[in-house]
Amino acid sequence: MTTRRNFLKQSALASAALALSSHSSFSLNASQRLLGIQLYSVREDMKNDPLGTLKKLAAIGYQYVEHANYMDRKFYGHAPADFKKILSDLGMKMPSGHTVLGKQHWNESTKDFTDAWKHTIEDAAVAGQQYVVSPWLDASIYETEDSLKRFMEVFNKCGELCNQSGMKFGYHNHDFEFSKKVNGKVLYDLILGLTNPKVVIQQLDTGNLFNGGVKAIDIIKKFPGRFEMMHVKDEILAAGGHEKYESTILGKGIAQVKEVIDHGASEGTKLFIIEQEAYQGIAPMDCAKEDYEVMKKWGY
Repeated sequence: MTTRRNFLKQSALASAALALSSHSSFSLNASQRLLGIQLYSVREDMKNDPLGTLKKLAAIGYQYVEHANYMDRKFYGHAPADFKKILSDLGMKMPSGHTVLGKQHWNESTKDFTDAWKHTIEDAAVAGQQYVVSPWLDASIYETEDSLKRFMEVFNKCGELCNQSGMKFGYHNHDFEFSKKVNGKVLYDLILGLTNPKVVIQQLDTGNLFNGGVKAIDIIKKFPGRFEMMHVKDEILAAGGHEKYESTILGKGIAQVKEVIDHGASEGTKLFIIEQEAYQGIAPMDCAKEDYEVMKKWGY
């Protein structure tokens, strides 16, 4: 099974390219909550038939999507303005997207972002994103506490850069942030301590962290008000592979998902993105439909 972790390792670093532009096409107010889907949940469908897949998601009821494919300044093979129009014609928008911010995107000598990264920000704004989310940290970044501090300052600068385009920059966790320690300190604690919450928001993945030995409910209570976005994901014991847990249809696992998202909503979480990476023999699109129905039943 191709996991999100392997997908990011193999392709996300090579897909960088974001920059500066005009304000994105919509913004969230303090009381608004949005429900969307991470398109990685239906990755094979998007690879084989992007337009047909988006039509099916729209028919289910999804109005918001989050991308996981930005390469050569295109989203799923389409220029930013064109992809925005494709979504608009289906009654959909793309408030967020995943693109890894890596060391190769920062020029240490000039203390500035590369043109490739600036293009990424620009294209995200053109596509109508409100959030640019980096979903990975290369291990070299957190080799030492000093190296992590230096790159978290790059995160803060990226937050300022995104703000100039009317967007916000964020980070999405996996599991290593909770199992790894740097200088005796938990990596995730350091990340939240070193990033300015005014310019760097956190997208908590409610499922990934189980493989890091923690529970989402404990993390949101430990860091109240820090999670403007969430990846809504449930977990069960994995049938195979290298990880103990894998994702499943919402409400069928052990992640206490409703309790977590309700708590997040009470503290200001605005964007809830469904993501399911493993399917237990059920078609991904059928999983996406059932996940949507569960979230609606829960009041989202």
